Amino acid sequence: MEESLADMVLGFFEEWNAEDSSGSEDLMSDGGGGSGEEAGGADEARTFWESQDQILKDTLMRSGSTERKILAEVEEAIRKMREEGAVCDCSGGVGGECGKRWGLRGIADRLREKGYDSAVCRSKWQRSPDFPSGEHSYIDVMIGSRKVVIEPSFRGEFEVARANTKYNILVARLPEVFVGKAERLRSVVKIMCRGAKRCMKENRMHMGPWRKHEYMLSKWFGNCERLSVPLPSFPARDAVLSAERQLSRPRASMLTFDLHRPVVKVG
Repeated sequence: MEESLADMVLGFFEEWNAEDSSGSEDLMSDGGGGSGEEAGGADEARTFWESQDQILKDTLMRSGSTERKILAEVEEAIRKMREEGAVCDCSGGVGGECGKRWGLRGIADRLREKGYDSAVCRSKWQRSPDFPSGEHSYIDVMIGSRKVVIEPSFRGEFEVARANTKYNILVARLPEVFVGKAERLRSVVKIMCRGAKRCMKENRMHMGPWRKHEYMLSKWFGNCERLSVPLPSFPARDAVLSAERQLSRPRASMLTFDLHRPVVKVG
């Protein structure tokens, strides 16, 4: 993933802010100098997290039949890539550091083989007063004028260093592979960003600009370019392609061959 190194650095600063919270002027104040629960009350905090958990579950369950069919194709594509040796066995998998580089293209290619208008998309956004510039790659499927977003490492996009238990419950609800229409994705992002903001406040941590709602939306709704680039080289896949090319080479027609043979006189 393009932002993996940046996220690691930013995650470090999140941890540093948590450890140095007593002296940081950037900490989010709870208004009373105490914990988030002391300010809002334990009952209010519990109500907030329970409501967000329920809303998230309801939103994730609202997938349509088309989204479920595409998800099944994506999961099958990932399985086939593993069988072909095009996906490593490291903990990152398709959505990890090594897999993300080429896994998106492999999934998009296989979706097109199934008849879907699919492509790898690269979104970019400019720096603003509220958050830094950046870029992000994902997959889309166009169905008419509607866009279905595919994010093979969706859960990892919302993980926060040293998050509290309540926020981690929300993260665990997220699918590793997300397939959904734009409006449903927007709803999920809003819920998770609201939870991240509350988590930071309760933990007395600074809310990094890269965790804000607008920044997260930019990953999938920024200015997008649909890419068309060849797959990188993989030995297992290349062996298959080489065999296919040999089988597909034009062979001399038996009729042509017979015309060039010397005539044999019989009798």
